[in-house]
Order: sequence, then structure tokens, then C-alpha cells
Amino acid sequence: MRDYYEVLGVSKSASAEEIKKAFRKQALKYHPDRGEGDQKENEQKFKEAAEAYEVLSDGDKRASYDRFGHAGLKGFTSRGFSGFEDIFETFGDIFSGDSIFDGLFGGSGRGGRRRQRGVHLRVEVTIPFKEAALGTSKKINLKRNEICPVCSGSGAKDKDSIVTCQTCGGHGVVIQGHSIFRIQSTCPHCRGEGKMVKKTCKNCHGAGREKKEKEITVKIPAGIEDGTRLRLGDEGEHSSDGSVRGDLYCDIFVAPHDIFQRYGPDIACELPVSFVQAALGSEVEISTLNGAVPLKIPKGTQSGQILRIKKQGFHELHSRHRGDLLVRIMVDVPPKSSREQEKLLKEFAKTQDFGKINIIRKVK
Repeated sequence: MRDYYEVLGVSKSASAEEIKKAFRKQALKYHPDRGEGDQKENEQKFKEAAEAYEVLSDGDKRASYDRFGHAGLKGFTSRGFSGFEDIFETFGDIFSGDSIFDGLFGGSGRGGRRRQRGVHLRVEVTIPFKEAALGTSKKINLKRNEICPVCSGSGAKDKDSIVTCQTCGGHGVVIQGHSIFRIQSTCPHCRGEGKMVKKTCKNCHGAGREKKEKEITVKIPAGIEDGTRLRLGDEGEHSSDGSVRGDLYCDIFVAPHDIFQRYGPDIACELPVSFVQAALGSEVEISTLNGAVPLKIPKGTQSGQILRIKKQGFHELHSRHRGDLLVRIMVDVPPKSSREQEKLLKEFAKTQDFGKINIIRKVK
């Protein structure tokens, strides 16, 4: 993951205004309407820039990032961005009031402002290795801003406390200049709403929303990979007018297992066996993600040889196919032997033809 300062092209001592200008510059460079370069690549770069701006524009997140890097951001609630539209809607206020950006980001509604969705949220969920293989459901307690039940999101004490904006006369836009050089931009006081709040709601203090906790169930499919992002539609925060919710993005992380390692749909482990078991063959019981199963070790099994147990690995995502368990046999040589054991081994050695001994030389 790239350094956020590098993404925006600013120094670590950059001011908040310099960071905002850098992000606005990225917005112009990678906007799809400009038609420059590959759109998928531009979208990916813009997502990266938006993620960087989200962190560096927040004092607490930036301080933690400066101290601990990306690891310092764990525990912070974060927005998720699925594309250009999400970014424009989330950071629409950054671009308002500028005629260049109004032309690119404008839409229906007063002041050229497009109808915004609510803020997207992001959470991190860590699950055990076995649950990643077999699938599971997790309940998370999500704190998010909800529409204030007292003022219905207006932020006003009552209906009479909502007045027409005197700056724009209720139009939501202001016009600067004369003749053909007039520039129309979003009203900086009412932010395009055309109305102002004279007396604020006592419950939410004018914010129009309040923090609430909700329990949400996240269904995690079998075979999910570490770092996969799941999208839960309409589980983010409400928009400013309370009409359209944002989404919730769940980043799933898989805890490492004490025994197994994953290789695509297959999992692997090592099984120590004695020299006698490997030489004469045997049957042992081995643990799998579904419990213990028998494993037959053929005669003459060599150390390092891999035995396969069918359909004991990960389910492939959105498929009925399941991977295998790969068991690497490790012949365990005892560090000490009794006199009787040494005697028997010497007798055995007399029956073996070891052939020419290879000499291993130190590589200079």
C-alpha cells in the first residue's frame, strides 16, 4: 500500500489547505468526463487519492497514520469508495463554489449540486481460518449517524426556525461578474440549499442527526480470501435530506492457523512420522477442518513426500468445488537411541547398499 503523502504529492508537513488543493488537482486529472487515459486505471487512482485525502484531512487519523503508518488506522471508522460517483458525492462540498468543478461535478438540483447519497462506512472483521473455509455469519455493532427524530434531519428547532438564505435569496446559487463574464457558483452560506437555520434543534444541536448503535449481521461466504471487501448496500449513513443511505463495506481478514496454511483452495500441513512408520507403512489419524480422518502412509514413504486427502480444503468462492488437504510427510529421526535400537539399526544397515557417498562442499 502506497504512502498517502506520496499519493497526493505533498510533504508530511503539508497544511490542511495544501492537502485539499492536492486532492482537487487529482479530481481534475482523473475525472472521467475529461476522457484522458484508461478509465479503469483513472478510477483506481482516484479511489487511492480519495482514501489518502480521507485520512490526511482528519486530524486524529492523520496523527495516528504519521506515528504508526497504515497499521495505525485500524479501529477507525472509514468510508469505502466503490467508484467515481461515491467519491464525488462524499466530497461534494470540497468542489462546490468553483466554476471549473461545478461544470464537472454538477448535476440536478440547486446550485448544480447532484443529489447526494449518505456517507459510506467501512469496518474490519477478523474471522478464524476454519470459518473462512466453511463460511459463517458475524454480528457487528455499528455506530452511525441517524436522522434526528426530533427535527427530522432539518437541524431546526421548529418550522419557523428555517428561513430563506439572505445571500442567495433562496436560489442556492450566487452570480459573480457582469455581462458575458458572469460565473454562477453554489452559495457559500447555505451550500446550495437556499435556506438557513435560525434556531437549532436542542436534541442534535443543529446537526440534523445523532449517533446510534445498530447490530448488523454480515454473511461471510465459504472460501473467502484474506483482505476481501464485502459490500452491504444501504447500511451506511443517511444523506443530508434523509432519502438515500450510503453503503457499508466490510474488510474481512482471516487469522492464521496454528497448523494449516492456504494455497488457493488447498490447505497444507506437515505430519511427523517415525522411520518405522515410513518404512513399513501405517495408518494414522490426522486432524482436518472437519475433524479427524484416517490417513494411510504407504510403505517406503520418503521424507518430504506429499499425500493428498480429497475435499478437505477450502470451498471455492461461489462454487461447489472444494480443495484438498496436502500432507507433507516429515520422517522424524530420534535424537537418541537405546543400545537395543542401535544394535537393530546396525544390523539393518548391513543389509543396505548405500552406494557411492556424495561429498558436499562449501560454496565460496
